[in-house]
Amino acid sequence: MLILSPLITIPIFAKLGLYKAIIRFIGGQQAVMTVLGGISLSVLILALIALLANWQGIPRSVFPIYWGTAFLLIGGSRYIIRLVYTRYYLRTEKTHAVIYGAGDAGIQLANALARHHEYRVVAYIDDNPAINKAIIQGLQVYTLTDLPKLIHKFSVGQVFLALPSTSKARKKEILQKLEPLPVHVLTIPSMSELISGERNIADLREIEVDELLGRDQIDPDHDLLANCIKNHTVMVTGAGGSIGSELCRQILRINPKKLILYEVSEFALYNIESELLKLITSEKLEIELGAIIPVLGSVQNQPHLEEIMQHYRVSTLYHAAAYKHVPLVESNPLEGIRNNTFGTLYTALAARNAQVRHFVLISTDKAVRPTNVMGASKRMAELVLQALAEQPSRTIFSMVRFGNVLGSSGSVVPLFRKQIKDGGPLTVTHPDIIRYFMTIPEAAQLVIQAGALAKGGEVFLLDMGEPVKITDLARRMIHLSGYTVKDEHNITGNIEIKFTGLRPGEKLYEELLIDAQADRTLHPKIFKAHESLLPWSILESKLKELEISCSRHDLFVLQKLIEELVSGFKGLLIPYTTENLLLDPSLNKSNITPLPLRRI
Repeated sequence: MLILSPLITIPIFAKLGLYKAIIRFIGGQQAVMTVLGGISLSVLILALIALLANWQGIPRSVFPIYWGTAFLLIGGSRYIIRLVYTRYYLRTEKTHAVIYGAGDAGIQLANALARHHEYRVVAYIDDNPAINKAIIQGLQVYTLTDLPKLIHKFSVGQVFLALPSTSKARKKEILQKLEPLPVHVLTIPSMSELISGERNIADLREIEVDELLGRDQIDPDHDLLANCIKNHTVMVTGAGGSIGSELCRQILRINPKKLILYEVSEFALYNIESELLKLITSEKLEIELGAIIPVLGSVQNQPHLEEIMQHYRVSTLYHAAAYKHVPLVESNPLEGIRNNTFGTLYTALAARNAQVRHFVLISTDKAVRPTNVMGASKRMAELVLQALAEQPSRTIFSMVRFGNVLGSSGSVVPLFRKQIKDGGPLTVTHPDIIRYFMTIPEAAQLVIQAGALAKGGEVFLLDMGEPVKITDLARRMIHLSGYTVKDEHNITGNIEIKFTGLRPGEKLYEELLIDAQADRTLHPKIFKAHESLLPWSILESKLKELEISCSRHDLFVLQKLIEELVSGFKGLLIPYTTENLLLDPSLNKSNITPLPLRRI
């Protein structure tokens, strides 16, 4: 019996793979089941042999004693070796982490990180009082109030949020509580990304700003989304830009008949076309590959625009082409007005001549009482569409006005991330500057739905939520990256926030309304503004004067025309010099000190 036991049991264990398992990586459940199954099978075979051979003098208690002893020694020895390796050898070479969320996602993450060379999970945090102090796979569950003690006890450097289905509002509350603690906070992908297979549970990422803001997206109205797009030929100008490219992605998923990508940048057009072709294949969309039509061209070329619209019989057009960077347009006012104002004019006239059914302009909150050329140029673009909407036409003109979008080119969020990675400082223009924020997908969806609500000439506003103080945003991003802010109160901090001063034409805060009144629409996040307009008969002559002054580079006339057309314009196109002040005393309306006399 003593000789038969190893001769039978060792082959069984070898067949079950126990000897191939690396002890420090073996899963607890896997090891227990393998040892349990192997020993149980061995005991059954030995008992069967003893019964068939009719061996005498073997008590029946031998078999359960052998089963328990073997299980304890074989399983226990492996557990002790793994425990020693985990508790002592890994303590010095891995970053200690805590998982927030002891549900299925948290347990899966802990299992995935057990084989990770960088992190060691030491505990769970969970809000459910029913599992407080429970042990899950060798890790104890604590409450959030215990986290400061855990950080001190285990030298925790990371907190992983395993809350894929938690609302953004709740996640915001959790992040506010984690922010003061000296830990780097990462999160697992959202539930939609996990279900779609885009990401897996171990694909940890930085906290996105929309999670910091706590904005829960309202599900789109699919009837509104499909109204102007499904089975229609759709054209997007500025298709390679931040908003334009997201519009193209959203439009493609609604199955248009054709999608015309109109873009002045060859590189941007190539990128968006390639991405959309991959999107059709990866998401198995019904639209044909040949339905995506890339077109190189400028919105200042009306004949070319009209030719494209007529040739493809465009039904819906989203006009996203614009120069949007305030300081750059401030330095190049003529090009800003040509592209943003006259580009919109030529595109709108081409659409009217081609009998495009829906024309939607992507506008900006900077068009409200603008202090810069970019905002003024966009407000004049709105005036163009408002005036054209009053004229007899088959085309329904509308505008959608909203604030900053997270993650767009030039956005503050990627800039802060890069500056944190480089060790700082984080540059903020002013301590009191505030901005409204919205995600690019949410903005694009709302633009499509607002366009479907249009009857002609409306200025739609998107609900941007609560404004965000940029200084507070910078501090949160520093804290949640595991660093501290270096200032007069904490000279030993890691990263400094540096104030650089407002840039030319920049406001401390942005507005969405000129007349401070807006009506609700069928969609809870879309409102309709009441804005004054100029009749086309008056605006047309002013636009001709504007065009002449642009061609002559006459900034003095241009300044007066913009002040006349744009309500509340406080910008200054002309270099504010003593010489210019002598040429036009009316410029003396600012508290800026004139520059020394020089020739322009």
